[in-house]
Amino acid sequence: MTALFDVILPVFLVVGFGYLVCWRKWLTEVAVDGVMRFAQNFALPVLLFSAIARLDLGANYNPLLLLAFYCGAILSFLLGVALARYWLKRPVEDAIAIGFVCLFSNSLLLGVPITERAYGAEALVGNFTIISIHSPLLYTFGITAMEFARAQGQNLPLGRVALRALSGVLHTPLVIGILCGFAMNLMGLAGLVMPDGFWAAVTMMSSAALPAALFGLGGILYRYRPEGEMRAIALCCFGSLLLHPAVTFGLGKLFALSIAEMRSAVVTAAMPPGVNAYLFAALYGVAKRVSASAVLVATGLSILTVWFWLGALP
Repeated sequence: MTALFDVILPVFLVVGFGYLVCWRKWLTEVAVDGVMRFAQNFALPVLLFSAIARLDLGANYNPLLLLAFYCGAILSFLLGVALARYWLKRPVEDAIAIGFVCLFSNSLLLGVPITERAYGAEALVGNFTIISIHSPLLYTFGITAMEFARAQGQNLPLGRVALRALSGVLHTPLVIGILCGFAMNLMGLAGLVMPDGFWAAVTMMSSAALPAALFGLGGILYRYRPEGEMRAIALCCFGSLLLHPAVTFGLGKLFALSIAEMRSAVVTAAMPPGVNAYLFAALYGVAKRVSASAVLVATGLSILTVWFWLGALP
């Protein structure tokens, strides 16, 4: 019960405050969009830049940690696509969008603050190791799958489809922040040291990232309604809240991950799908109602499921 009140609820109270503010019309939708745009396009990329730039790449990149997490993510995606296509009888593009909801955990906005509150700031190394390839890998995976599905019957060259996917990923602010962080990390290894004033500014911007993003997330969630096919929403919740962390937990035990790595991997895997899952569906104009509703419902349910997974971890 302590984890529920001391770790999980403070994070969701910030989300709830954003929801309340939007519900009571104390901020306009335009203002909430501005907060979210600041967080997603500027503050969060700076946070990722700072974390990756200071990460010990040699010591912290355990392939087994990444394998445990991403095997669970890909399995969740494949099951989501297969069931949406053959059980729910959705078109292939809808099925891919539903699978992407199962695939894309809210690793940054919720995973980082919950892990930090549960285990301390020093426990975030594994989180940022996962996050450093999260958006680049999963966006590339999802966009490539969708582009190939759309290319069916259009006789588009393979290279053109791949170029579309790569271009879509490289224009994502979070990915730009990650790539800049890697570049700064490598420059540091080469002996280039940035002045303290630079890092002070980075720290100031980074400190605003999570509160602004959580508040904005609450405002964005207010616009969603639990509409659409409930079976599809239940499928998304099962994939993201239960299947993904269960596979990660099992593989983590099999691979004998350290306690810190298990915590980072399982907590990140247990996060509900983020707004980016809906944005992916909106980008292609498919399964938007299901994606939006699944983000809202799964975020609410995750208060209890994350509590369960925290209790299962050492």
